[in-house]
This record gives sequence, structure tokens and C-alpha cells, in this order.
Amino acid sequence: MIETATDGDVRVVTLDRPDRRNALTPAALDDLEAAIEAAEAPVVYLRGAGSAFCAGADLDAVAALDGRDAAEAFARRGQEVAATIGDADAVVVAGVDGPARGGGVELALACDVRVATADATFAETGATIGLFGAWGGTSRLPCVVGLGEAMDIALSGRVVDADAALRMGLVSRVVDEPRAVAAEIAGNDPAALRVIKTRLRDGASRNVQERREAEAFADLHADFDR
Repeated sequence: MIETATDGDVRVVTLDRPDRRNALTPAALDDLEAAIEAAEAPVVYLRGAGSAFCAGADLDAVAALDGRDAAEAFARRGQEVAATIGDADAVVVAGVDGPARGGGVELALACDVRVATADATFAETGATIGLFGAWGGTSRLPCVVGLGEAMDIALSGRVVDADAALRMGLVSRVVDEPRAVAAEIAGNDPAALRVIKTRLRDGASRNVQERREAEAFADLHADFDR
């Protein structure tokens, strides 16, 4: 259910299960991780086929989990895939067109840039069925939108439209064609993109981050040619 294609300097990764709104099975998580790891382009564009971005975990697969150990392993696997997205050398851009629900929101949160169309909607609906987003959502969502908004979204299960997502910082742009944003980013220097992503994601203390930032700038400057 994961399709890949190259478009210039952008590797397009498509969640391709439109009949189930691109809900993810364990096998699909494996394939998604492999697609991200194999990407050699400086930018990866993650999208969903059909009318949805991603409905999250396939609920049939969730219901089939046999016991606590299997449920924990499934959550861990989703966390690993989200970490692979965040740690990728490439800049990963999520293009959200249509609904993103549960694990779909969490995969988008793991991306470096989230861009939506006007038809995009977001919801963490786990609480409505007695679960919650366990693919890193409880750590990433507050970092992106703030604790208050994260509590509201996760506890209410409410649907957030594209304009509200833009206001709270869940997405950085609302555009007609999200792939154009991926192409725009890919037009920049690949080495600079890689360093900037690493520095912005650095969770060390400010002093350590600033030292690493200066060192990385010096590394890039060594190859700088006006």
C-alpha cells in the first residue's frame, strides 16, 4: 500500500489504500519505514491517495492484537516509524489533503513541514473509542501546538479544519498544491537543508545547540562559493 516515485529532487511517498482512507496495517508501517529509509532525494513528500491523507491505524488490525504485549509492540512500531521520519536525512514534507485521523496526525507531526489544502481536517479520535494516539502523539502534539491546544484536541476528539490548524501551528501553510512546497524546498542546497533540519531538531540545551550550530555553519562555509 506504499507507492514511491521520483519527481525531480523530490521523492514522493504515497499511502495508497484509498478504500480504507489509507489506514495503516503493521505491514504498511514496515513498508513506509523502508520507503523513507531508501529515499536518496533531499526532500520526501508524504501524501495520501484518494480523498484522505491517512485514517491512522487500521482498526481491524488493532482489534486483532492479542494481548498487552502485542498492543505495546504495535504502539512501539508506530513510534519507530515516526522516529524514522523525523530522523531521516531528507526533509520530509507532509501534504495533507482531506482527513488525517489518529496515527495519520501523528505521522504528519513527525514530518519536518506540514502543509494542508483547504479540504484538510485533523482529529485525534482515540478517546472516542477508548484509546489514544500512541505513535508519539502525546509528546509531539504539545511541542507543535502547545499544551492547552493539545489537551483540547486529544481529550475532545474534535475535528480541526485547515484554517484552525494554520492558526495553532499544526500546519505552516494552506495551499492549493502542497507538492509545490516540497519542490520549493528541494530547490535549495541539499547540504544546507540537512544541516538546518538537524539543528532545528536538536533537543540539547541552548548553549550546546548554539555551539553545534556554529560548528555546522563553519562546515558548510568551507564549501561556500559566492
